[in-house]
Amino acid sequence: MSVDAARPQPRQWVDNAVRLIEADAKRSADTHLLRYPLPTAWCDGVDVALYLKDESTHITGSLKHRLARSLFLYGLCNGWIGENTTVIEASSGSTAVSEAYFAALLGLPFIAVMPSSTSASKIALIEAQGGRCHFVAESSQVYSEAQRLAEETGGHYLDQFTNAERATDWRGNNNIAESIYEQMRLEKHPIPGWVVVGAGTGGTSATIGRYIRYRRHATRLCVVDPENSAFFPAYAQGRDDVVTGASSRIEGIGRPRVEPSFLPDVVDRMIAVPDAASIAAAHHVSAVLGRRVGPSTGTNLWGAFGLLAEMIEHGRSGSVVTLLADSGDRYADTYFDAEWLASQGLDPSGPAAVLSEFERSGAWS
Repeated sequence: MSVDAARPQPRQWVDNAVRLIEADAKRSADTHLLRYPLPTAWCDGVDVALYLKDESTHITGSLKHRLARSLFLYGLCNGWIGENTTVIEASSGSTAVSEAYFAALLGLPFIAVMPSSTSASKIALIEAQGGRCHFVAESSQVYSEAQRLAEETGGHYLDQFTNAERATDWRGNNNIAESIYEQMRLEKHPIPGWVVVGAGTGGTSATIGRYIRYRRHATRLCVVDPENSAFFPAYAQGRDDVVTGASSRIEGIGRPRVEPSFLPDVVDRMIAVPDAASIAAAHHVSAVLGRRVGPSTGTNLWGAFGLLAEMIEHGRSGSVVTLLADSGDRYADTYFDAEWLASQGLDPSGPAAVLSEFERSGAWS
């Protein structure tokens, strides 16, 4: 006698949920790749170009829109998210904003777990997308509290810090790496010498690093890291147990511990960037582009400018690609406010002088 067992699978709802997310992606098409206006007079026969992948044009305004989409598809296709699932994340920033958007798209409740010190402006962005904010006393408590809430509600903890690298199809499927190379295809130097990104979860660097190897490109991957982040010292020391005990002041990147999604073996080089330099670069690039860019974009550009200067110094032509992660308009009362910067002990004037000299001569001090 045969024995049969089956779990009821509400496939119709899941099928429609996947369709809604895919339809949303089709409506938004892809983000632009901008050529940054570099001075040409100082190149002296060396032809270099810099490109910005403008992730601020996603409907939720940041690079994290891609991650949120991937995490929802991952949860849906693994059977973890259903019609009445409460979706939970440990995040007080752009990831939570984007995840709240996708939860609302599917008609699901969303809870973002965050420290009680989170600014009112960040809370407002999440709530504007239909999310609910749940507070803990210390930032180190967000992981366990998100898991506890998931168990209590019978919901699903998206866990961006663990699942970022596995939720994205790094082989292609219009991930950010495939998009960059397709958009670069007709440029003078279509295979970038460097791609420069920051690390928050580590998912973006993992996706790009894997794709580079999969497609056998000569591109090298550089990860830039702000102060108080564990990623750079862990990479330099060959360890994964580094804990800094402090949070990054640069929104969206840097972590006090090495997150599971950070894959150091696909990274060719790391650069530690002082927070004042990130802010100076954000201000500089905002002036050049005529619109504000976020602080993590400043971190990216500081690293990219340094690599371009190396290429010029060694007579190597080629291209560098980095990310415009989000708009600086979100940070008008912080990173673009002189009083706030002074209250944080941040003085961007020294790094600003370095950027002025780079723009004048192509040299990097």
